[in-house]
Amino acid sequence: MKQQSLASRLTYDRAIPLADITQRVGDRAQTNTQHYGRRPYGVGLLVAGVDAKGPHLFEFQPSGVTQEMVACGIGARSQMARTYLERHLDSFEGCSREELIKHTLRALKESLSQGKELTVDNTSVGIGGIDEDFKLYENQELAGWLESTFENKAEGEGGDAMQVDS
Repeated sequence: MKQQSLASRLTYDRAIPLADITQRVGDRAQTNTQHYGRRPYGVGLLVAGVDAKGPHLFEFQPSGVTQEMVACGIGARSQMARTYLERHLDSFEGCSREELIKHTLRALKESLSQGKELTVDNTSVGIGGIDEDFKLYENQELAGWLESTFENKAEGEGGDAMQVDS
Protein backbone atom coordinates (compact mmCIF):
# COMPACT_ATOMS: atom_id res chain seq x y z
CA MET A 1 0.00 0.00 0.00
CA LYS A 2 2.83 2.36 0.85
CA GLN A 3 4.59 1.71 -2.47
CA GLN A 4 1.38 2.25 -4.43
CA SER A 5 0.69 5.47 -2.55
CA LEU A 6 4.18 6.82 -3.20
CA ALA A 7 4.03 5.82 -6.88
CA SER A 8 0.75 7.70 -7.31
CA ARG A 9 2.21 10.77 -5.61
CA LEU A 10 5.33 10.73 -7.81
CA THR A 11 3.58 9.88 -11.08
CA TYR A 12 0.33 11.85 -10.85
CA ASP A 13 1.12 14.30 -8.02
CA ARG A 14 -2.01 13.20 -6.15
CA ALA A 15 -3.08 10.66 -3.57
CA ILE A 16 -4.46 7.38 -4.80
CA PRO A 17 -8.13 6.81 -3.91
CA LEU A 18 -8.51 4.43 -0.98
CA ALA A 19 -10.84 2.12 -2.94
CA ASP A 20 -8.22 1.73 -5.68
CA ILE A 21 -5.33 0.90 -3.39
CA THR A 22 -7.42 -1.55 -1.36
CA GLN A 23 -8.57 -3.27 -4.54
CA ARG A 24 -4.97 -3.58 -5.77
CA VAL A 25 -3.93 -5.30 -2.55
CA GLY A 26 -6.98 -7.56 -2.83
CA ASP A 27 -6.10 -8.47 -6.42
CA ARG A 28 -2.56 -9.36 -5.39
CA ALA A 29 -3.80 -11.52 -2.52
CA GLN A 30 -6.36 -13.22 -4.74
CA THR A 31 -3.66 -14.21 -7.25
CA ASN A 32 -1.96 -16.22 -4.51
CA THR A 33 -5.08 -18.37 -4.14
CA GLN A 34 -4.87 -19.46 -7.81
CA HIS A 35 -1.26 -20.61 -8.15
CA TYR A 36 0.09 -23.95 -7.03
CA GLY A 37 2.69 -23.60 -4.31
CA ARG A 38 1.60 -20.15 -3.16
CA ARG A 39 -0.16 -19.69 0.11
CA PRO A 40 -3.01 -17.22 0.60
CA TYR A 41 -2.39 -14.30 2.89
CA GLY A 42 -3.14 -15.29 6.45
CA VAL A 43 -4.53 -12.05 7.78
CA GLY A 44 -7.61 -9.92 7.30
CA LEU A 45 -7.50 -6.15 7.61
CA LEU A 46 -9.79 -3.25 8.23
CA VAL A 47 -8.51 -0.39 6.11
CA ALA A 48 -9.85 3.00 7.20
CA GLY A 49 -8.96 6.32 5.68
CA VAL A 50 -10.02 9.58 4.12
CA ASP A 51 -9.49 10.52 0.50
CA ALA A 52 -10.90 13.12 -1.89
CA LYS A 53 -14.29 11.35 -1.81
CA GLY A 54 -14.50 11.34 2.00
CA PRO A 55 -14.05 8.75 4.76
CA HIS A 56 -14.04 5.03 3.94
CA LEU A 57 -13.81 1.69 5.71
CA PHE A 58 -12.83 -1.43 3.77
CA GLU A 59 -12.70 -5.03 4.92
CA PHE A 60 -9.90 -7.04 3.32
CA GLN A 61 -10.16 -10.83 3.57
CA PRO A 62 -7.20 -13.21 3.09
CA SER A 63 -8.85 -14.61 -0.05
CA GLY A 64 -8.48 -11.20 -1.70
CA VAL A 65 -12.10 -10.11 -1.34
CA THR A 66 -12.44 -6.44 -0.44
CA GLN A 67 -15.65 -4.61 0.29
CA GLU A 68 -16.55 -1.19 1.58
CA MET A 69 -18.38 -1.23 4.89
CA VAL A 70 -20.22 1.29 7.02
CA ALA A 71 -19.19 -0.46 10.23
CA CYS A 72 -17.30 -3.70 10.69
CA GLY A 73 -15.48 -5.96 13.12
CA ILE A 74 -13.02 -8.73 12.28
CA GLY A 75 -11.14 -11.36 14.21
CA ALA A 76 -11.92 -13.93 16.85
CA ARG A 77 -15.29 -13.40 18.55
CA SER A 78 -16.17 -10.55 16.17
CA GLN A 79 -19.60 -11.94 15.27
CA MET A 80 -21.24 -10.46 18.37
CA ALA A 81 -19.73 -7.07 17.58
CA ARG A 82 -21.00 -7.33 13.99
CA THR A 83 -24.46 -8.22 15.27
CA TYR A 84 -24.45 -5.15 17.51
CA LEU A 85 -23.31 -2.93 14.63
CA GLU A 86 -25.99 -4.33 12.29
CA ARG A 87 -28.74 -3.76 14.89
CA HIS A 88 -27.77 -0.09 15.28
CA LEU A 89 -26.65 0.69 11.74
CA ASP A 90 -29.57 3.00 10.96
CA SER A 91 -28.75 5.29 13.89
CA PHE A 92 -25.09 5.90 12.96
CA GLU A 93 -25.72 8.55 10.29
CA GLY A 94 -27.22 11.06 12.71
CA CYS A 95 -24.76 10.38 15.54
CA SER A 96 -22.22 12.78 16.94
CA ARG A 97 -18.59 11.71 17.24
CA GLU A 98 -19.06 10.99 20.95
CA GLU A 99 -22.08 8.77 20.25
CA LEU A 100 -20.15 6.88 17.56
CA ILE A 101 -17.30 6.25 20.00
CA LYS A 102 -19.80 4.90 22.53
CA HIS A 103 -21.32 2.60 19.89
CA THR A 104 -17.81 1.40 19.06
CA LEU A 105 -17.05 0.61 22.69
CA ARG A 106 -20.38 -1.18 23.12
CA ALA A 107 -19.74 -3.29 20.02
CA LEU A 108 -16.25 -4.10 21.24
CA LYS A 109 -17.63 -5.13 24.64
CA GLU A 110 -20.04 -7.52 22.89
CA SER A 111 -17.05 -9.42 21.49
CA LEU A 112 -15.48 -10.07 24.90
CA SER A 113 -15.69 -13.38 26.73
CA GLN A 114 -18.18 -13.72 29.59
CA GLY A 115 -16.92 -12.00 32.72
CA LYS A 116 -14.42 -9.77 30.87
CA GLU A 117 -14.72 -6.00 30.94
CA LEU A 118 -13.32 -3.22 28.78
CA THR A 119 -10.66 -1.36 30.72
CA VAL A 120 -8.05 1.28 29.96
CA ASP A 121 -5.49 -1.54 29.90
CA ASN A 122 -7.13 -3.64 27.16
CA THR A 123 -8.73 -0.98 24.92
CA SER A 124 -7.49 1.52 22.34
CA VAL A 125 -9.50 3.86 20.12
CA GLY A 126 -8.18 5.43 16.92
CA ILE A 127 -9.88 8.47 15.43
CA GLY A 128 -9.28 10.27 12.16
CA GLY A 129 -11.32 12.38 9.82
CA ILE A 130 -11.48 14.94 7.09
CA ASP A 131 -8.75 17.57 7.60
CA GLU A 132 -7.73 15.78 10.80
CA ASP A 133 -4.71 13.62 11.55
CA PHE A 134 -5.19 10.14 12.94
CA LYS A 135 -4.88 9.97 16.73
CA LEU A 136 -4.69 6.88 18.90
CA TYR A 137 -6.24 7.11 22.37
CA GLU A 138 -4.90 4.69 24.98
CA ASN A 139 -4.66 4.21 28.72
CA GLN A 140 -6.13 7.03 30.82
CA GLU A 141 -7.20 8.99 27.75
CA LEU A 142 -10.03 6.42 27.42
CA ALA A 143 -11.21 6.49 31.02
CA GLY A 144 -13.87 9.15 30.44
CA TRP A 145 -15.34 7.38 27.40
CA LEU A 146 -15.44 4.02 29.17
CA GLU A 147 -17.13 5.52 32.23
CA SER A 148 -19.72 7.49 30.27
CA THR A 149 -20.49 4.56 27.98
CA PHE A 150 -21.09 1.97 30.67
CA GLU A 151 -22.18 4.03 33.71
CA ASN A 152 -25.90 3.74 32.80
CA LYS A 153 -25.70 -0.05 32.88
CA ALA A 154 -24.26 0.02 36.38
CA GLU A 155 -26.94 2.46 37.57
CA GLY A 156 -29.73 0.51 35.87
CA GLU A 157 -30.82 3.51 33.81
CA GLY A 158 -31.64 3.50 30.15
CA GLY A 159 -29.66 6.69 29.45
CA ASP A 160 -29.77 7.13 25.72
CA ALA A 161 -32.22 4.17 25.38
CA MET A 162 -29.41 1.71 24.71
CA GLN A 163 -28.66 -1.26 26.90
CA VAL A 164 -25.29 -2.99 26.60
CA ASP A 165 -26.82 -6.41 27.27
CA SER A 166 -29.76 -6.10 24.87
